[in-house]
Amino acid sequence: MFEKELQNLGIAELNEMQRAAIKAASSNDTILLSPTGSGKTIAFLLPVLSNLSAGLPGVQALILVPSRELALQIEQVYKTMGTSFKVNCCYGGHPVRTEKNNLVQAPAVLIGTPGRIAYHIRNENFNPESIHSLVLDEFDKALEFGFADDMEFIIRRLKNLKRRILTSATKMTEIPGFTGVFKPVEVNFLKDSTITPDLKVRRVLSEAADKLETLFALICKIGNKATLVFCNHREAVDRISGVLSDMGLDHGVFHGGMEQDDREKALLKFRNGSYRILITTDLASRGLDIPEIENVVHYQLPHNEEAFLHRNGRTARMNAKGTAYVILTEEEDPVFLSKFTETEELEENGQVPENTSWVTLYIGAGKKDKINKIDIVGLLLQKGKLKKEELGLIEVQDFSSYAAVSRAKVENTLKLISNEKIKNKRVKIEISR
Repeated sequence: MFEKELQNLGIAELNEMQRAAIKAASSNDTILLSPTGSGKTIAFLLPVLSNLSAGLPGVQALILVPSRELALQIEQVYKTMGTSFKVNCCYGGHPVRTEKNNLVQAPAVLIGTPGRIAYHIRNENFNPESIHSLVLDEFDKALEFGFADDMEFIIRRLKNLKRRILTSATKMTEIPGFTGVFKPVEVNFLKDSTITPDLKVRRVLSEAADKLETLFALICKIGNKATLVFCNHREAVDRISGVLSDMGLDHGVFHGGMEQDDREKALLKFRNGSYRILITTDLASRGLDIPEIENVVHYQLPHNEEAFLHRNGRTARMNAKGTAYVILTEEEDPVFLSKFTETEELEENGQVPENTSWVTLYIGAGKKDKINKIDIVGLLLQKGKLKKEELGLIEVQDFSSYAAVSRAKVENTLKLISNEKIKNKRVKIEISR
């Protein structure tokens, strides 16, 4: 079962948590507790898929998530599985008109943030009574973000709900009654050794006034490995960004004060390798699909151990290894950091890492213009004279697309395709800023 989907995902076999979750969710309401990065998305998508029926009209499964980025991540995983069932994604910042048009022929699976899904129900853009399966992903985070009222409104209108899956990376003392989850099967892998990440933690000592210089020295030592730098406040993110820009280091920033398009673009460039460094608040500590992160840096100490664990959960994912660096002053001694944690020694006048070998091309057309990955690959390889290894990750969105291209070849490629068309349409193509 699920052989085709797992093959499309590039997964040889499910882990123990995923097998337990699928077994539990086959006939019961389920609470799935497992660390960030352990594969919860696949653990709930597969049982959802097994309960879809080709002959039923309307939305059959609803997946509620606390953030737009998580909604897009789940949609991408679902599409990669290669099922025959339609999926759509609804979230704030996405054009309402596009979503309404998508809902005219309702998808079997609908993914969205509570506020936007509640909007569509209130405006009768789809019928919630056809939904038989509900997933509340990162439920504790959704409550923290203040979505309780919207989720209660939505769930009360799911008149024919048969099964619920609630996921969280933390154990909750009480599950709100509005969820309808009263006698669930709990699948708890929060302390399971088989999925405990292979994570090293290192102290980095610094004078308070020298933390920016310490961070830069650490980045120089880390070199060309993918790194997330966590701060407590967006002002610190912007301050670090200014220093790295002055040093000529390409990087992304990600925090709640940014426009949604800019946030999504920063994540996209981090995913495709155009950025090696992403500076962020705790907004990026959970729910984002950012693969192969080798290092996490705590520029500012998290407020508690739970936040510390969630930040660290962005690395050492799914059997990989990772390192978390904690920048501390002599006075700081957090209780969640073992006194036996080794200290990382930094070098003076370290070598500034080179920028990555990839840059991102912006293409001003997407799925709604009938453009797909094959069209973009054809243009860049045939007309742009790129070799396969000089073309990286391609992401096609509704009205735009992005492609990672060899930094050494991008200028020549742009010249070669400057007068070319895609699907007989002239499209703006430029280096994404």
